[in-house]
Amino acid sequence: MKRKKRIIIAIDGFSSTGKSTMAKALAKKLNYAYIDTGAMYRAVTLYCLDNGLFDGDIVDEEKLMQVLPAITITFKPNAEGRSETYLDGRNVESEIRSMRVSDKVSIIAAIGFVRREMVRQQQAMGKKKGLVMDGRDIGTVVFPQAEMKVFVTASAEVRAQRRFDELRGKGDTTTTFDEVLHNVTERDRIDSTRAESPLRQAEDAHVLDNSHMTIAEQDQWLLDLYNSIVDDN
Repeated sequence: MKRKKRIIIAIDGFSSTGKSTMAKALAKKLNYAYIDTGAMYRAVTLYCLDNGLFDGDIVDEEKLMQVLPAITITFKPNAEGRSETYLDGRNVESEIRSMRVSDKVSIIAAIGFVRREMVRQQQAMGKKKGLVMDGRDIGTVVFPQAEMKVFVTASAEVRAQRRFDELRGKGDTTTTFDEVLHNVTERDRIDSTRAESPLRQAEDAHVLDNSHMTIAEQDQWLLDLYNSIVDDN
């Protein structure tokens, strides 16, 4: 049996569309490396929050520029084999998913020098291929040459409900649905209008609207797309 060519898979799209979940599942199925780029921006955001670099929604960019080269973000598998995010050697997987971080991450992700540093690190990770990476600008900026590009979308209300259910599942009983919906729509606005690497669909990306799909259905959709691409190469 002919061994399939190893490729780069770029999965972009709006917040709370389940990009990370589907990317992790696909990477595991293909025995590919998985990188959650959103977690990298969330880790930088957490650093800024914990170290007093925020004044309301204003970031001390001069200070951030000084400390950014020394911030280390790594990914390690947990006991179940799931990738978790480490900031300067500390497991921050749960902290970076909090509303505290969600409310500020688009501000950090819009800063040009932060994006350029994250992109540099992400491109280094993809040199050997055999990689699934998800985020906002993977198929347009990080890996415009990726062999498989997917753009994931769903209605804002569906995405807010998913995020709300996730927060409730993690024990957050105070955040309201309206707060989550506002966060989702505001992040859409910031991500789509920022000057540096705005969220947009690559011309050669395959659109996946998973508003009314089960996880099993979207996983099969991705696997079918992957097989059609590698079988043509």
